[in-house]
Amino acid sequence: MPTSSDKFSDIRPYNDDEIQATILRLINNDELINAIISFRFSKFSKFTHCLLRPLLRRYFIYKWGSITSIDEVQKVVGQYMQHMIKGTTTQFTYSGLQNLDVSKSYLFVSNHRDIAMDPAFMNLALFTEKFKTARVAIGDNLLSKPFIADLMRMNKSFIVKRSISAPREMLKALLHLSDYIFSSLKSDSSIWIAQREGRAKDGFDKTEPAIVKMFYIHGKKNKIEFSDYINQLNIVPVAISYEFDACDKQKAQELYTKNKYGEYKKSEFEDIESIVSGLIGEKGHVHVAFGEPLQGDFTDAEEVAKAIDKQIYKNYYLHPSNYIAAKVNLESIDKADKEVFAQRLNNIDSELQEMVLKMYANPVKNAPDF
Repeated sequence: MPTSSDKFSDIRPYNDDEIQATILRLINNDELINAIISFRFSKFSKFTHCLLRPLLRRYFIYKWGSITSIDEVQKVVGQYMQHMIKGTTTQFTYSGLQNLDVSKSYLFVSNHRDIAMDPAFMNLALFTEKFKTARVAIGDNLLSKPFIADLMRMNKSFIVKRSISAPREMLKALLHLSDYIFSSLKSDSSIWIAQREGRAKDGFDKTEPAIVKMFYIHGKKNKIEFSDYINQLNIVPVAISYEFDACDKQKAQELYTKNKYGEYKKSEFEDIESIVSGLIGEKGHVHVAFGEPLQGDFTDAEEVAKAIDKQIYKNYYLHPSNYIAAKVNLESIDKADKEVFAQRLNNIDSELQEMVLKMYANPVKNAPDF
């Protein structure tokens, strides 16, 4: 477990010397093993599950028992990513890394469509071009089980404490987070964080100024001018676009319920189900576009947020699904594209279809030349 002498031990990713113990803890976690069996061997009888548990544990010890570093974990994750991409995407592309320096660390601020896949696709692009992968911000609302926290923290994730309600404690947690982000960047570790809390369920990407204000808390405490501090962070806007959103139906259902009844209550494991849907669901063509580091004179958080949005809107890769939903006719969109999107729409309940169309159309409306 993290040592008490480390001031970021409560939120940082695990270190190499913590990996072996974490893996053994995961292998011996009944909840995790049962979840894997339920997902992977759902057609087997419950009696068979009792026999599978010890066999799975032996397999995992054989497969992962000798892993002792973050780099080894990343290689394993990379292999699974490649397998997932082959099965759920038609194409994975990226652009803009030629504008970045492989020797520098960056604060990547991206639009947010998928809980797990947004940073995973971005890190895959970085890894492919020999950049160091980024540490990933994840809300503590997603870490309802200890084994989930272990899985995420051994794969370079750090915790954003969102569940705190007391104002004084929240401010303390935000300062701690701001300090951690700055310290990571100064120690040559890039950071990924979403431009807003929660996914953009309506497809309308917009940076929350509150995120930028959080970045600056550490700078403000140390009496560094706002613009100077923002320039030190090397903020790079990132636009991640999916031809098909694997969770479009679920997002539309949430929006529809909120509009009709005024509120939407998530089920206990809904976020975990969204992660699984994002992993295994059809995504079509996925593109990650890296912008250029923000540099200039900034007066406040709102101005920085607008600068991030400007690059995200400019660099967002528009797929046929986006243009079709926005009713924009292009010669490059053929009959097959229209049929595929129509079939996807037809598989969604009629009362949700308008929400889904807006979800795909909004990136076109946000594009500078629309």
